[in-house]
Parts: sequence; structure tokens; C-alpha cells
Amino acid sequence: MEISPLVQQARPSFQPKISQLYEELFVDEDDHSHSEGFWSEFFLLRPDKASLQRRLEAVSADDLLHFQYETQQLFLHAVRHIKSGKAPADEVALETLTVFLAGVLSKRYTNPSSDIITVLAGLDEVDVVFTDFANAIETTIRTGRTKGVRQEAIQAALSLTSGAYQTSLVSYFMHRDLFPSLMKYVQDTDDINQAFEPFLLLGLLVNYNKFEYRNPYRPRLEDFVNETTIQTIVSGLGVILSQSRNKYASVIEDVPEGWNLNSTLTYIGLGVLAPIKAITPAASADDDKERFAALPGPEIAVLLSIYDFALANKLFCYNLITYTTTSTPETPFSAFLSLTSYILHHASRSTRASLYALLALTTLRILLEDVLLCKRLCQANPLLSVRLCRQRPPFLPPTRHPRPPAAHILDLAADALTHNLRRRLDIDLYAGSLALVHRLLCCLAQNRTPLAYHWPVLWQALLSLLRFLATYAANLTAQPGDPHALLTPLLRTLALALLSGSAFLPDAPAYDDLVYKLVENSAALDKLRAAYALGADSPLEVLRHVSAHYHGLLQVERGKGRVGKDLSPREVGRVIRGGYEGLVLPGGEGMGLESWEGYREGEERGWIKRGGRVAVEDVRAWVRGL
Repeated sequence: MEISPLVQQARPSFQPKISQLYEELFVDEDDHSHSEGFWSEFFLLRPDKASLQRRLEAVSADDLLHFQYETQQLFLHAVRHIKSGKAPADEVALETLTVFLAGVLSKRYTNPSSDIITVLAGLDEVDVVFTDFANAIETTIRTGRTKGVRQEAIQAALSLTSGAYQTSLVSYFMHRDLFPSLMKYVQDTDDINQAFEPFLLLGLLVNYNKFEYRNPYRPRLEDFVNETTIQTIVSGLGVILSQSRNKYASVIEDVPEGWNLNSTLTYIGLGVLAPIKAITPAASADDDKERFAALPGPEIAVLLSIYDFALANKLFCYNLITYTTTSTPETPFSAFLSLTSYILHHASRSTRASLYALLALTTLRILLEDVLLCKRLCQANPLLSVRLCRQRPPFLPPTRHPRPPAAHILDLAADALTHNLRRRLDIDLYAGSLALVHRLLCCLAQNRTPLAYHWPVLWQALLSLLRFLATYAANLTAQPGDPHALLTPLLRTLALALLSGSAFLPDAPAYDDLVYKLVENSAALDKLRAAYALGADSPLEVLRHVSAHYHGLLQVERGKGRVGKDLSPREVGRVIRGGYEGLVLPGGEGMGLESWEGYREGEERGWIKRGGRVAVEDVRAWVRGL
């Protein structure tokens, strides 16, 4: 039977009406104006975000300037519909603006600030138009007709703030305070996941030009005392931080395998009886490297918000540490420490990861500088279970039981010191890690709090860094930055451990092990002194004094024939234990026990500005993915 020609014809493809309107928007015709009917239809149809993104990507920055009348009209009509608060035009306008602003503001303009103003509002009307826009966004976030519309308003504000961060347009959100409406939105929500975007927006706003003038959002953070809202924010942070950490874990699964049927049968020699597990194809090292280089995801920009809130608000710090919820499998602080561990483990893979690692380290430093919070973190109650990164050897020892938070912080700091060693050392990252270790040792010593911890891991990390600094002194002195900013806290930390270790180490053998490792590295101490021209007032002299004392005792023992030429660890340990009586240690002055040098944000403005720019780019990526 012959097939009908009508059946053979290809079906025509139908283009959605809204996509046709997007095409008509940027058509080069003599008459650029569109009727009111066009705009009414434009904001009644459900937006096609992907289609609008493609249309904007096809238009260059110069073309947008050419079509400035159309873009200005789109922006004006969108603001008008947002202010009206009528469904569905207000929601359509917000969704459209989020995509439109992200597309327009991502272009490279010859004169960014003035060209963007020209495209969106015109130089003559910018004050009127953007004041209207800021007012409409604030009102919608505060009293929008639905929670979905209020969330769309936050996303539109994120799109503008991240896209126009280097222009003066964000200043309209400085004049029109969004803080009360953002906090009201968090207070009204019954879904902790919806607290993420307002908190992310707040982080960008509080960082905007904060070193150039007094940012109005900083006092808002300082004065905020609504604990219920803070706890909602902290709960939402726990979820998003866990999700970000899980992206690392999806590359290489690093949870230590516990006892199960397979491992038990293998242990007793009956491995042939164990069930056969499905073998998952292993990714190549290059694939893993590429996937790790893309991490963390754009949601990590929230670390900037956490840093600023912790710096400004002690109530937020307290709730970040103490708040627990049954709605998530781990506490928010456990999730924060876990993600910090993974970022630090891979910090050397990119400048971006390194900057986020610094933000996390500095947030922890701020928490530890509070005397009461630091003391709480060192105590055995409450105990925390934290998933720490073990994706590259040497691995941290597995811990199967909850521990004091201080033990986890020491672990992640030691892991950072171990896995980021390279000739061009990141001095800021290492100084930040050492600051945490030093502060915790000071707190433990002052309160005479013994901490159950695998101390040899920490001593090994510190002394490995010491040997590295002695070996590559020429590289460190040649690179930008002051190597003494790293060397001084390292020596002070080791000296503090020697002078006050008996106050926080669990037993005498733990202190013996510290002294043994120090004596073992005596050659590096002498090399370090010569390489960096350290004087008699350096903490290095405390280490050299102890080392010289025991080397003298070992020479005496050799002279008496009590030990051989090649000493065993047992013989050295016996000499160490017998040498305490004659060891005279200097006082602890200058080691940080008497006073703690607090964090000053102004002195760190260089890397904070770089971190802020990276966070802005990540928020742009987040908005593009909505």
C-alpha cells in the first residue's frame, strides 16, 4: 500500500509564544517601540528562562547599547508589574528580571558602570528607576503575596547585586535597607532551606565597599538579637554545608570501613566465603584531579556571609557552635567543620579554594578568640562526631566515637599543614592554621584541660613544616610575603607545647614523645636559626635549649658506655625521662599565654577583598543555575 504524501511530511516545529516575543525584543528595526499590548502579553506568559538566556547570550554588549530603548522599557515595565503585586505579572516580572539582569550584567562593556546604567535605565533616569526598583524589591520581600514571590524577589536582588557589584547600582540597596525584610522572610519561612538565599544576599551587601566607608549593614548584624531567626539561619547552613561537603565525597569515598561480614571473614582467614561485592569502575587520577579542581560548588559563597556574621555577632557565634536539630543527621557546626576539613585538604588545588579555606580558618579563629566559646570547645561536653577528609595519604587516624570539638579542629589544622606543602607556600593559609593550633593550646594550658587526642599526628605536622622551612628557606625569602609571619607562630606553638604541655597532655609518655620528636629534629633547628637570622629573643631558643640539654646527656651516656653509637628509640626515651630533673625551662612570657593578639580585619583587607570577588562570581554562577 502506498504511503500518503501527507504522512511523509515532517511535522512543523512550534515555538512558544514567549520565545517569539524574546526574538522580537531585539530586532533591528526603524521603529524600536513596542505597544502596551506587547508588554502586557510579555508579562502574562510564563517565562522560558533557557530561551531568554540563549537570546541574551547571542547579543553582544555593543548590541545591548544599540537596543537600549528596548532594554530600558523591559526593566521599567518589570518594575511596574512588581510594584502592582498582581498575579501572575509580578512573579513573571521577577523571574524575567533575574535572568535578564544576569545576562545583561555578565557582558564586558567598555565603560562598565555608565554602559550598564545606559542599558537598564538611562543616565538621566537612573535615580528614579533604581530607587523604584529597590523599593519594589524590599516591599515584595517583606510583604509579597506568596512565599514564592518573596523568594523570587530575593533572587532578583541576588542577580543585580552579584552582577553589578563593581558599579554604583548596588548603592541603592545601601540606601534602601533590606535587612529587616530579609530577616522577616527568614522568620516567616517554615522551610530551613529557604534561609540560604537571604543569608547569601546579606553576605554580599555587608561586604560592599566596606573598607571604603561604613557599610550600613554591619551595625544591623551587630545589633541583631532574634535568636529564633538566627537558629533558622544556622539550621539552613547545616544543610547547605553538608551538601557542599558531599560533592567532595562523591569524587573519592573516604569513610573508613568498619567491621562487617566481609571484613570479619577475611580477618579470620575465610575470605573466600565472603559475598562478592559489585566492582565500581575506578576513575582515573586525571579525572579526579579535574573534578576536585571544580570544587567547591558555587554555594560555598555562603562562607563569606558566615564570616561576616561571626565577626559582628556573638549570639550567632554561640548558636553556630551549640545549636542542634533533629531535622538533620549532623549538627550545623559538625557540617561546618567537616566542609572546612575538605576545603583545607584540597586548598592548594586552586586560588579560589585557598581563599575559601582562609575564610573558614578565619571564622574559626573568631570563634576561638571568644574566651567562653573557646573553653566550651575544649571541654568534653558536648562531644561531636565530624566527618574529616581522608582522601590523600597520609590519612588522619580514624575516630569512631564523638570527641571534643577542639580535637576535630586540631585534626583539620594538622591535615592542612600536611597536604598543602609546596615550594611556593601559601603563607596566609599556613599562618591561619597555626593560629588555630596556638589558640587552642593556650586555652587548654590556661584551663589545665587534658585533651584526649592523637598528639603525635600534630607534632609530626608541625615538625614537618619546620623541616620544610629550614630546607627551602631560599624559596620562601624570595617569594612575596614575610616568612616570619609563618615562622614566628610555628616556633611559638612548639615552644608553648614544651613549656605548658604537662597541663593538657593526657599523660607523661605523651610529653616524652614531644621531647623525643624535638630532639630528633635538632639539626633542623640549627639550620633554621642560620637561614632566617633569628636572634636570642626568638622562641626558637627555647627549642634549641631543650635539644642541647638532651644532646649533652646523650654524650654523657655514650662516654660512660651506657648506650651505643646508634641509639634505639627506647634508649633515647630512657635518657629523656631521666633528664627532666636537670632541665631548666624558661618562663612562658611571649608565648601567648598572657595575652592574645586579636583578629583585626583591616590588616587582612587584601585577601578579604580577593575572597569577596571570588564569592561574587560564585553567586553569579548560583543565579545562572536557578
